[in-house]
Amino acid sequence: MQQLIRENTKIMSPRLLPEMKLHLAQDDVPLYRMGEDELDALGIGTPYWAFAWAGGQALGRYILDNPQVVRGRKVLDFGAGSGMVAIAAAMAGAFDVIANDIDPVAADAMQMNADLNDVFLDIVTEDVIGRISKDYEVILVGDVFYDQQIADLVLPWLKELKAKGREILIGDPGRFYLPNMGLERIARYAGETTGLMEDTDLRNAGVWRLAE
Repeated sequence: MQQLIRENTKIMSPRLLPEMKLHLAQDDVPLYRMGEDELDALGIGTPYWAFAWAGGQALGRYILDNPQVVRGRKVLDFGAGSGMVAIAAAMAGAFDVIANDIDPVAADAMQMNADLNDVFLDIVTEDVIGRISKDYEVILVGDVFYDQQIADLVLPWLKELKAKGREILIGDPGRFYLPNMGLERIARYAGETTGLMEDTDLRNAGVWRLAE
């Protein structure tokens, strides 16, 4: 899949993360205009891994500006996609970074992006929802609350992790399914995204901490 990624992306820096390079989609590449049936025929799903989503950019920027949040700690980037947030955590001095995404193509993209930025990520494609592991102390969640089904699965797990003493940080442009209660906004950024997958090219994204 690495060849497919190279052929359909360009090495660029996200707007909020100029110190980072990623393989990101180009608007004129046909892969990103294909329907589900066409993608299935190629053996891939929707290529969420090819975009620097606004919430992830905001979360990555916050981590780089506040490295003490992750420095020396074990970190899980849940729904990592391109690995952008995980790479930010590694650059900020995290002791160990687990980058998790169930899409195997995302795993390839993450490895390529980690190599571009000369950082190491522990990449896993298992479904970790519901798992309470000692392998991470900080959980980073970028752009995950995009529909009700995933919100209903993820939020109770995050609350359980919080109750076990984990730090939970969420990056999101304020989508409808992001819960209103139990979150404390700690930062706000204007993050460039893509009109291919969003309804605008610029989103105001925030970083939230899951409260007690």
